[in-house]
Amino acid sequence: MMSHRYRSHHCAALRKNNAGQQARLSGWVDRKRDHGNLLFIDLRDSKGITQLVADLDNAHFSALEEIPLESVLCVTGQVVNRSHETINTQLPTGEVELVVQDCEILSRANPLPMPVNQDANYPEATRLQYRYLDLRRPEMQRKIQLRSDIISSLRRRMIDAGFREFQTPILTASSPEGARDFLVPSRLNPGKFYALPQAPQQFKQLLMIAGFDRYFQIAPCFRDEDARADRSPGEFYQLDFEMSFVTQDEVFNTLEPILSGLFQEFSAGHSVSATPFTHIPYHQAMLQYGSDKPDLRNPIVISDVSDCFAESSFKIFANQISKGNVVRAIPAPSAGNRPRSFFDKLNDWARSEGQAGLGYITFNTELNGGGPIAKNLDAERIQQIAQLTGVKPNDAVFFVCGPAPEAAEFAGAVRNRMGKDLNLIDENHFEFCWIVDFPMFERDAVSGKIDFSHNPFSMPQGGLQALENQDPLDILAWQYDIVCNGVELSSGAIRNHLPEIMYRAFSIAGYSQDDVDQRFSGMIEALKFGAPPHGGSAPGIDRMVMLLAGEDNIREVTAFPLNQRAQDLMMGAPNTINAAQLQELGLSLLPKNPQKS
Repeated sequence: MMSHRYRSHHCAALRKNNAGQQARLSGWVDRKRDHGNLLFIDLRDSKGITQLVADLDNAHFSALEEIPLESVLCVTGQVVNRSHETINTQLPTGEVELVVQDCEILSRANPLPMPVNQDANYPEATRLQYRYLDLRRPEMQRKIQLRSDIISSLRRRMIDAGFREFQTPILTASSPEGARDFLVPSRLNPGKFYALPQAPQQFKQLLMIAGFDRYFQIAPCFRDEDARADRSPGEFYQLDFEMSFVTQDEVFNTLEPILSGLFQEFSAGHSVSATPFTHIPYHQAMLQYGSDKPDLRNPIVISDVSDCFAESSFKIFANQISKGNVVRAIPAPSAGNRPRSFFDKLNDWARSEGQAGLGYITFNTELNGGGPIAKNLDAERIQQIAQLTGVKPNDAVFFVCGPAPEAAEFAGAVRNRMGKDLNLIDENHFEFCWIVDFPMFERDAVSGKIDFSHNPFSMPQGGLQALENQDPLDILAWQYDIVCNGVELSSGAIRNHLPEIMYRAFSIAGYSQDDVDQRFSGMIEALKFGAPPHGGSAPGIDRMVMLLAGEDNIREVTAFPLNQRAQDLMMGAPNTINAAQLQELGLSLLPKNPQKS
C-alpha cells in the first residue's frame, strides 16, 4: 500500500532500476497518443514527465481516452521497461513507463485558451490573462525557478559577507526619487496619503544611523513608470544593501565578488569578466560609448573628431562646429568593403531615427579614404581621422554631428547597431563595469533650473567646500552605476551624512531649509544626532534574472507581471471601487484633465 496519498515519486524520478516496482504519480495530462488498442499519456509535474500506458482492456481506458489535456490525475501502477525501439532518449524517464492499474481524476480541465505543451507564440495579452497556464510551460517553469534560485544564492552570499536582512516599511511618505509615486489614501487620516516606496533609500540610511553596519533586503519597489523591455511598470525587486564606515572602493570590493560569483554560478557556460571590474568616468563613457550603460562586449570606441572638420571644406560639419556643435566618429571594423546597399540601409535607418543621415568614410588597404565625405576633405584630415579612430585597412568610419548630448546619444545608437550588424558582440560572455564620477547637478533643458542629476542624498566630491566654491555643473558626486552587457543593474552612492552639506546641496537645487525639514524630516533630524559615513547600492533582481535567463523582456522572468499599460489582465487590476469605499476614505473622483499626464 502506498504511504502517500498522491505520489510515491515525482514525474522525473523513475528509472530502469525501478522496473517491477509499484509507483504512484500525480500531475497534469501533457499529451495523449491513442494507438487504438493502446493509449499513451505523458504525465507532467514541476520536475518532469513520465509516460503512462493503458491497453483496451484496462478499466480506466475509456476515462483516460476522453480526459482533456491539462486535467490533473493521480495514477498508480507498475513500472516497466520500454522496448528498445520505444526508448525516448530525450527524457530522463525515457527508458521506462508506468502501466496504469488505478486512476483518480483529481481535476478535469476545460478547453484550453492556449496550449501548454508547446510554444505557440501566443499574444502576450493571452499569456498574461491566463498566466497560470503560461507558467505551466517548461520554459516558464525553468525561468521562474531560476529566479528563485538566484534570490536564494544572493541571500546566502550576502549573509556570508556579513550582512543582515531587515525589512523596511511598504507604507511610507512621498519622496522625490525621480519617478511618480503610487499613492495610498489613509482611512484614519482623511485627506492624507501614504506612498509605496520607490526604494528603501531613506530607511536603509536610517538603519546605518541606528548603528547596523551592514543591511540588505530583497526589496520590493514601486514606481508609476511606463513599461520598457527592461523595466516593469508598477513593481520590481532589488538587492538593496547599505554599509557603514566605507569608501566607494570598499563598496565595489564587497559587491563585485557577490555579482561575479552569482553570474558564474548561473552563467550556463558563459564567461564572466574578471574582478576588479572596469571603472569608467561618466563623461568618458558618454564620449567613448555614447551611453552611461555601455555594452563593453562591443569593441567599438567612439572618438571626437570635431577638430578634423573645423574650418574644413566639408561645409555641412564645419558650419555646425562653428555654432558649438561636435562631430563624433564611430569606427566600423571590416565594413569598408561592404556593398553600397549596406551604407544605404544605414542611411535609411538614421533617417527613421530622426537624423538627417549617416555620413561615412571607407578606408582601403592603404588607408586612403573613400565615400562622399572623403571627396570633400583633404588627405591630411582623413589621415587624422584614421589615427584618432584607430581604423585598419578595409574599415569604415561613420559620423554624427550635432549638439554634444544629442550627438553622444545617437553615436551610441550607431555603435550598438554596428556591434550587432557586424557580429562583434560575444553573446557567451557577461562583461561588468562601474560608471563613476557622475555630475552632482544638471540643468533642465526646458526650465533652465539646476536640479540633481542622480540621487539627491549623495555626497558631493569635495564636500561642502565644493558646494560653496565650484560651479554646480562642475561638481562630481560619489555616485556610481553597475552595468552588465549594456544593462544598468543599479545606481548607488556614498551618502551625504552631514546635515550642513545636505542643506547646501538642496539649496542649489532650489529647496529652502524649510523644504528640506518638511519633506525629509526623518532623515535630516537623524543626521543631526551622529551619522556614520555610509554607502550602498541596489542591483535589480529582475534585470539580473533577465540576463542570466538570456531574455530581452523582463516580463519573461516575472511570475505575474503587469502588461505595458500597467494592467493585471488576470486579476482585473486596477479596477474601480464602490461609492461606499470612496466615502469611507473621504474621496471623490474628478475627471482627469486630458492636457496633463
